[in-house]
Amino acid sequence: MELLSLLRLWTSFFYISTLLLLRVYSHSEYLIGMGSYDITGPAADVNMMGYANMEQIASGIHFRLRARTFIVSEPEGKRVVFVNIDACMASQIVTLKVIERLKARYGDLYTEKNVGISGIHTHAGPGGYLQYVVYIITSLGFVRQSFDALVDGIESSIIQAHENLRPGSVFINKGELLDAGVNRSPSAYLYNPSGERSKHKYNVDKEMTLLKFVDDQWGPVGSFNWFATHGTSMSRTNSLISGDNKGAAARFMEDWFEHKNTAERSSYSEEFISDEIPRRVSSIIDNSQDSHEELLELASNFEAQPGRPATRISSSARRVRSALRKADRPGFVSAFCQTNCGDVSPNVLGAFCLDTGLPCDFNHSTCGGRNELCYGRGPGYPDEFESTRIIGERQFKMALDLFNEASEQLRGKVDYRQVYVDFSQLNVTLVKKDGNSEVVKTCPAAMGFAFAAGTTDGPGAFDFTQGDDKGNRFWRMVRNVLKPPHKKQMDCHYPKPILLDTGEMTKPYDWAPSILSLQILRIGNLFILSVPGEFTTMAGRRLRDAVKRQLRSSGNKELSGEIHVVIAGLANGYSQYVTTFEEYQAQRYEGASTLFGPHTLSGYIQEFKKLSKSLVLDRPVQPGPQPPDLLDKQVSFLTPVVMDTTPAGDSFGDVISDVPKNLSLKRGNDLVTVVFQSACPRNDLLTEGTFALVERLEREDKTWTPVYDDDDLCLRFKWSRPKKLSSRSEATVEWRIPESASPGVYRITHFGAAKSLFGSVQHFTGSSSAFVVT
Repeated sequence: MELLSLLRLWTSFFYISTLLLLRVYSHSEYLIGMGSYDITGPAADVNMMGYANMEQIASGIHFRLRARTFIVSEPEGKRVVFVNIDACMASQIVTLKVIERLKARYGDLYTEKNVGISGIHTHAGPGGYLQYVVYIITSLGFVRQSFDALVDGIESSIIQAHENLRPGSVFINKGELLDAGVNRSPSAYLYNPSGERSKHKYNVDKEMTLLKFVDDQWGPVGSFNWFATHGTSMSRTNSLISGDNKGAAARFMEDWFEHKNTAERSSYSEEFISDEIPRRVSSIIDNSQDSHEELLELASNFEAQPGRPATRISSSARRVRSALRKADRPGFVSAFCQTNCGDVSPNVLGAFCLDTGLPCDFNHSTCGGRNELCYGRGPGYPDEFESTRIIGERQFKMALDLFNEASEQLRGKVDYRQVYVDFSQLNVTLVKKDGNSEVVKTCPAAMGFAFAAGTTDGPGAFDFTQGDDKGNRFWRMVRNVLKPPHKKQMDCHYPKPILLDTGEMTKPYDWAPSILSLQILRIGNLFILSVPGEFTTMAGRRLRDAVKRQLRSSGNKELSGEIHVVIAGLANGYSQYVTTFEEYQAQRYEGASTLFGPHTLSGYIQEFKKLSKSLVLDRPVQPGPQPPDLLDKQVSFLTPVVMDTTPAGDSFGDVISDVPKNLSLKRGNDLVTVVFQSACPRNDLLTEGTFALVERLEREDKTWTPVYDDDDLCLRFKWSRPKKLSSRSEATVEWRIPESASPGVYRITHFGAAKSLFGSVQHFTGSSSAFVVT
């Protein structure tokens, strides 16, 4: 008995010791959670946000937009939330309403202090979701559908991440990506001191910083990275909703991971990503060895399916990603986030004149003295879709290398600081070269003449040019009709000639923001600076360096190792650009769009140094003045959908233009197009669903398996009306058959929703005849 008791004692001791050792030496440092949700919004009639081109109206989908979230939490302590949205920028009113919902659901667990929301800066997403007048003029005012899609999607992605919280680890890695961005205002960059420029090899930041999230049980569950390049691979004439190059990179990364898991592959090859990133299903579906004749005979048995009623969930149930995601484990979430991209263009071939083919003027980006013909060229020129794919793929490849090689684990505190700052009247203390200091002020917001000139990514109109520090008499007269700036305002913004005095325009409500949110999220030795604007390359470098110096000077022993500082751009709100004081003097587009005057950057640096100091010393900060909630004041002039109709005898979903009989297409090159009777996509956004689907026939049971949908770059959903105010419409579905597609029998299917005169909405679907892919 004594021996048995002794054995039991030793067994218990060994068991308890093992548990303690596992707890002490467990590789997990935090709780981590990932989430992702559809925020595509209205794919018709709504002006796109970014280029301020009133003719750029959404009319279909290149691929869908998403909100992607990570949460990192101490096991029994603080937590931070970061949301990356496939939108032009974060919106102050969207952020405020998301926080309201989170507080209603979780109390004070998630607030404006520890939740950061950052936009990737695509210029191909629906507009109308910001609350200040100047940002919603081209969208004909506020667009409730755009706003709701963002608020709903961001909240849902955060809820997912919260419910997925599990023990895990975060790793960080960095690397140089050389061919995904060039400086579009190099003449302004040269205004920076030569000694400062000599410290940097390039005139844009080439470094990508990546986080790898590893679940203790499931292994890798996500990655987020920051890299500077504009979301302007898609041009100002594009009308298809698109996440541009960063959205494409995210699709590639997520598809790569799911394909890797499915095929039990641990690495990628050039063949794998040389053309299109393959759908995961391609490796799941049996690659039949049927002869070409047998496939044609099989396809001849399936004619076009006439339009027929469908349920609301039909498109969601048939969606490719939802069909393949395993319910017993979290889906892999990958986000390609924006940072200090202010003067960085993805059009890496340079800017050229459309009429002569010669390079544009270096200082003013003009052709014969005018800006309208000066355009940047992407690597796939003249195909903007190809440029989007290439720049996205370059970011994806870099991220994949960093992901596979990430070994530095983040350890230490999770913390945050946030403050609201009124940038219209901020006192900023500047230290002179002689050691003395002076106090200067920022200014109420205003835009310069060069703002209207646009950039080489999207030129403006009329006779505006970049680098204009004078303005002209005619446009000053036009300006004065709206609001003439007073002398104090003009002196404050000098040398910017004011075109729009937005900070002092308040009819029917505020035209521009003044109160901005500044935020730092900390995960161990990583500090994420959430800024509500677009910092230029050198402005971002100065801010990062200033914060890093402040952190090192604190004497905090936890920060004895390498300190990582990244800027999350266009975050929690939007206030346009931030240049250096020197770049501001050049008054190119970025300087003219620096709203709060020449000392804007110095104001940011001053306030972020305060925040970082309070963070490492564990001191509270005063919240600052609250920003306005202008939601109830919003107006919209966007015409609602009255009703949808079809020609007599036709039904919604009927095929108007079918595939030819006995059609046989080849992988890698061929295009198939089908046109359907359709209805306005604004009737139902089909969130987490799809308007278009490619299905492959399963020979054994004669069922159709979804293989591509409108979240794939190879499938384009285009919508149009025969006339502007017509109640009739058509949907054109184009499938560019990727090399990775499996040989077999296919068809194209369309989903939609039609509105009756009395307001009821009826969902429908229709399918093309079958065709063969070899």
